[in-house]
Amino acid sequence: MGFGDLKTPGGLKVLNDFLADKSYIEGWVPSQADVAVFDAISSAPSTAQCHALRWYNHIKSFQNQKGSLPGVKKPLGQYGPAGVEDKTAADSKDDDDDMDLFGSDEEEDAEAEKLKEERIAAYAAKKSKKPTLIAKSSILLDVKPWDDETDMAKLEECVRSISMDGLLWGQSKLVPVGYGIKKLQIGCVVEDDKVGTDQLEEQITAFEDYVQSMDVAAFNKI
Repeated sequence: MGFGDLKTPGGLKVLNDFLADKSYIEGWVPSQADVAVFDAISSAPSTAQCHALRWYNHIKSFQNQKGSLPGVKKPLGQYGPAGVEDKTAADSKDDDDDMDLFGSDEEEDAEAEKLKEERIAAYAAKKSKKPTLIAKSSILLDVKPWDDETDMAKLEECVRSISMDGLLWGQSKLVPVGYGIKKLQIGCVVEDDKVGTDQLEEQITAFEDYVQSMDVAAFNKI
C-alpha cells in the first residue's frame, strides 16, 4: 500500500490515478489523511496530473484549518492504493466502509424523512388554525307588489320570514314606481356557497298573494 515517493513523477502519477474517481484520500471530507499526503508533496503537481492538481489546490485551501481536520495522521505508507499482497485486506476494509456508508445513508434518509413529516404536520396544524375565508355577497332586491292596494307591511313581513343558513336580512325601504305603486327594496348578505339569488327568488315569489316579481337591483362581492 502507498503512493511511493511523492516527490517524484512516478509517485505523483500513482496519486493522480488514485484520485481519478475520488475527492479525498480517505472518506468524503477533508481529513488528516489529506494533510499527511499533502505535506509529503514538495510542490503542486503539473497540469498533466490533473486529478492530483485538483486535489492539491483544494486541500491547500484548508491550510489554516489543517490542524482541526478530522482523523488521526498515520504513516504515509498506510495511504494510497493497495498492492497485490494487500488487495484482499483492502477489499475487506472497503466492504466494511461500504456497509458503514450505506448504513449512514439509511440513517440520514430516515432522519430527513422524519424531519419532512414533522414540517408537514406543523404546516397542516398552522393552516388549520387560520380562519376559513367565507365568500359573501351583498345583494339588493327589488320586490314588486301586484298593485297599490297590496299590504306592503305584510309583504315585507313575508320576505323577512324567509330563513336560510347563510342569509342575513338588512335594511329596507319602499320606493315609488308610479301610479301610486311602491316596491319593497331590501338588502341582504349571503354566503355564496349556501344561498343563491335563484333560491331567494323562488321563495319570495311563492308569496303570490303579495308579490308580482323580484329582481336583483345590485350584487356585490364582500
